[in-house]
Amino acid sequence: MEKRLSFDYYVLLFFLLSLFGWLWEVGIYLVREKHFVNRGILTGPWLPIYGAGALFLYLLLKRWKKNPLLVFVISLTICSALEYFSGFFLEKMWGVKWWDYSGMLLNLDGRICLMSCLLFGVGGIFLIFFIVPIYTALYNKISERKRLIAAITLILIFVADAAYSADFPNVGSGITYHI
Repeated sequence: MEKRLSFDYYVLLFFLLSLFGWLWEVGIYLVREKHFVNRGILTGPWLPIYGAGALFLYLLLKRWKKNPLLVFVISLTICSALEYFSGFFLEKMWGVKWWDYSGMLLNLDGRICLMSCLLFGVGGIFLIFFIVPIYTALYNKISERKRLIAAITLILIFVADAAYSADFPNVGSGITYHI
Protein backbone atom coordinates (compact mmCIF):
# COMPACT_ATOMS: atom_id res chain seq x y z
CA MET A 1 0.00 0.00 0.00
CA GLU A 2 1.37 3.40 -1.01
CA LYS A 3 1.85 6.04 1.67
CA ARG A 4 -0.36 9.12 1.23
CA LEU A 5 1.70 12.18 0.45
CA SER A 6 0.89 15.65 1.68
CA PHE A 7 0.03 18.69 -0.42
CA ASP A 8 3.47 20.23 0.09
CA TYR A 9 5.05 17.12 -1.48
CA TYR A 10 3.30 17.91 -4.77
CA VAL A 11 3.81 21.68 -4.53
CA LEU A 12 7.54 21.31 -3.97
CA LEU A 13 7.79 18.66 -6.69
CA PHE A 14 5.98 21.01 -9.10
CA PHE A 15 8.47 23.79 -8.38
CA LEU A 16 11.46 21.46 -8.63
CA LEU A 17 10.28 20.18 -12.01
CA SER A 18 9.50 23.73 -13.19
CA LEU A 19 13.04 24.73 -12.20
CA PHE A 20 14.51 21.71 -14.02
CA GLY A 21 12.56 22.72 -17.13
CA TRP A 22 13.87 26.27 -16.87
CA LEU A 23 17.46 25.03 -16.39
CA TRP A 24 17.06 22.73 -19.40
CA GLU A 25 15.83 25.56 -21.62
CA VAL A 26 18.42 28.05 -20.38
CA GLY A 27 21.13 25.41 -20.85
CA ILE A 28 20.11 24.78 -24.44
CA TYR A 29 20.37 28.49 -25.20
CA LEU A 30 23.68 28.85 -23.38
CA VAL A 31 25.15 26.12 -25.56
CA ARG A 32 23.45 27.15 -28.81
CA GLU A 33 23.47 30.95 -28.58
CA LYS A 34 26.43 31.40 -26.19
CA HIS A 35 24.51 33.72 -23.86
CA PHE A 36 21.88 33.64 -21.12
CA VAL A 37 18.22 33.78 -22.17
CA ASN A 38 15.48 33.67 -19.52
CA ARG A 39 13.14 31.27 -21.30
CA GLY A 40 9.39 31.19 -20.78
CA ILE A 41 6.54 33.58 -20.27
CA LEU A 42 7.27 34.25 -16.57
CA THR A 43 10.08 36.24 -14.99
CA GLY A 44 11.19 33.73 -12.34
CA PRO A 45 13.42 30.67 -12.78
CA TRP A 46 10.62 28.28 -13.61
CA LEU A 47 8.67 26.96 -16.53
CA PRO A 48 5.34 25.82 -15.11
CA ILE A 49 4.54 23.85 -18.27
CA TYR A 50 7.35 21.48 -17.31
CA GLY A 51 6.21 21.33 -13.69
CA ALA A 52 2.56 20.73 -14.52
CA GLY A 53 3.29 18.29 -17.32
CA ALA A 54 5.81 16.28 -15.32
CA LEU A 55 3.60 16.24 -12.22
CA PHE A 56 0.70 14.98 -14.30
CA LEU A 57 2.98 12.34 -15.84
CA TYR A 58 4.20 11.22 -12.44
CA LEU A 59 0.65 10.83 -11.12
CA LEU A 60 -0.36 8.92 -14.26
CA LEU A 61 2.73 6.79 -14.79
CA LYS A 62 3.85 5.77 -11.31
CA ARG A 63 1.60 2.69 -11.50
CA TRP A 64 3.51 1.47 -14.59
CA LYS A 65 6.97 1.78 -13.08
CA LYS A 66 7.65 -1.84 -14.02
CA ASN A 67 7.07 -1.12 -17.74
CA PRO A 68 9.67 1.43 -19.02
CA LEU A 69 8.52 1.11 -22.65
CA LEU A 70 4.96 2.06 -21.71
CA VAL A 71 6.29 4.96 -19.61
CA PHE A 72 8.31 6.12 -22.64
CA VAL A 73 5.39 5.92 -25.10
CA ILE A 74 2.86 7.61 -22.80
CA SER A 75 5.37 10.35 -21.88
CA LEU A 76 6.14 11.00 -25.53
CA THR A 77 2.45 11.17 -26.46
CA ILE A 78 1.16 13.29 -23.59
CA CYS A 79 4.06 15.75 -23.53
CA SER A 80 4.01 16.21 -27.29
CA ALA A 81 0.28 16.96 -27.21
CA LEU A 82 0.78 19.32 -24.25
CA GLU A 83 3.59 21.16 -26.04
CA TYR A 84 1.60 21.45 -29.26
CA PHE A 85 -1.56 22.81 -27.63
CA SER A 86 0.38 25.06 -25.24
CA GLY A 87 2.18 26.58 -28.22
CA PHE A 88 -1.11 27.06 -30.02
CA PHE A 89 -2.69 28.73 -26.95
CA LEU A 90 0.30 31.02 -26.31
CA GLU A 91 0.42 32.08 -29.96
CA LYS A 92 -3.29 32.94 -30.00
CA MET A 93 -3.16 34.69 -26.62
CA TRP A 94 -0.12 36.94 -27.19
CA GLY A 95 0.55 36.75 -30.95
CA VAL A 96 4.11 35.44 -30.62
CA LYS A 97 5.76 32.02 -30.48
CA TRP A 98 7.85 31.00 -27.48
CA TRP A 99 9.46 28.20 -29.51
CA ASP A 100 9.70 27.31 -33.19
CA TYR A 101 10.78 23.92 -34.53
CA SER A 102 10.04 24.83 -38.16
CA GLY A 103 13.57 23.93 -39.25
CA MET A 104 13.58 20.59 -37.42
CA LEU A 105 12.92 17.13 -38.87
CA LEU A 106 9.27 16.02 -38.83
CA ASN A 107 7.83 19.13 -37.19
CA LEU A 108 4.13 19.94 -36.91
CA ASP A 109 3.39 23.64 -37.41
CA GLY A 110 6.74 24.40 -35.76
CA ARG A 111 5.19 23.56 -32.38
CA ILE A 112 6.59 20.04 -31.98
CA CYS A 113 9.20 17.95 -33.80
CA LEU A 114 10.54 14.41 -33.74
CA MET A 115 13.56 15.27 -31.56
CA SER A 116 11.52 17.03 -28.87
CA CYS A 117 8.96 14.21 -28.84
CA LEU A 118 11.69 11.59 -28.32
CA LEU A 119 13.23 13.71 -25.57
CA PHE A 120 9.84 13.85 -23.84
CA GLY A 121 9.78 10.04 -23.82
CA VAL A 122 13.28 9.88 -22.35
CA GLY A 123 12.32 12.61 -19.88
CA GLY A 124 9.38 10.52 -18.64
CA ILE A 125 11.72 7.57 -18.02
CA PHE A 126 14.15 9.86 -16.18
CA LEU A 127 11.30 11.37 -14.13
CA ILE A 128 9.80 8.06 -12.98
CA PHE A 129 13.01 6.11 -12.41
CA PHE A 130 15.43 8.78 -11.15
CA ILE A 131 14.09 12.25 -10.31
CA VAL A 132 11.04 11.32 -8.20
CA PRO A 133 12.83 8.63 -6.14
CA ILE A 134 15.73 11.00 -5.36
CA TYR A 135 13.34 13.86 -4.63
CA THR A 136 11.25 11.67 -2.31
CA ALA A 137 14.32 10.59 -0.35
CA LEU A 138 15.40 14.23 0.10
CA TYR A 139 11.86 15.39 0.88
CA ASN A 140 11.61 12.87 3.73
CA LYS A 141 14.78 14.32 5.32
CA ILE A 142 13.29 17.82 5.67
CA SER A 143 11.04 18.71 8.58
CA GLU A 144 7.33 19.15 7.88
CA ARG A 145 7.44 22.76 9.08
CA LYS A 146 10.30 23.72 6.73
CA ARG A 147 8.60 21.99 3.79
CA LEU A 148 5.35 23.84 4.46
CA ILE A 149 7.09 27.22 4.75
CA ALA A 150 8.99 26.58 1.51
CA ALA A 151 5.80 25.52 -0.31
CA ILE A 152 3.78 28.55 0.83
CA THR A 153 6.64 30.94 0.03
CA LEU A 154 7.05 29.52 -3.46
CA ILE A 155 3.31 29.68 -4.12
CA LEU A 156 3.17 33.36 -3.10
CA ILE A 157 6.19 34.30 -5.24
CA PHE A 158 4.82 32.31 -8.17
CA VAL A 159 1.37 33.95 -7.96
CA ALA A 160 2.99 37.41 -7.92
CA ASP A 161 5.14 36.48 -10.92
CA ALA A 162 2.14 35.07 -12.82
CA ALA A 163 0.05 38.18 -12.10
CA TYR A 164 2.85 40.47 -13.27
CA SER A 165 3.58 38.33 -16.34
CA ALA A 166 -0.08 38.27 -17.40
CA ASP A 167 0.29 41.97 -18.21
CA PHE A 168 4.02 42.00 -19.00
CA PRO A 169 5.00 38.58 -20.41
CA ASN A 170 8.66 37.77 -20.88
CA VAL A 171 9.21 38.39 -24.61
CA GLY A 172 12.09 39.48 -26.80
CA SER A 173 15.11 38.24 -28.70
CA GLY A 174 15.79 34.57 -28.06
CA ILE A 175 12.55 34.21 -26.14
CA THR A 176 9.78 34.73 -28.69
CA TYR A 177 9.36 34.71 -32.46
CA HIS A 178 6.84 36.95 -34.20
CA ILE A 179 4.18 35.13 -36.18
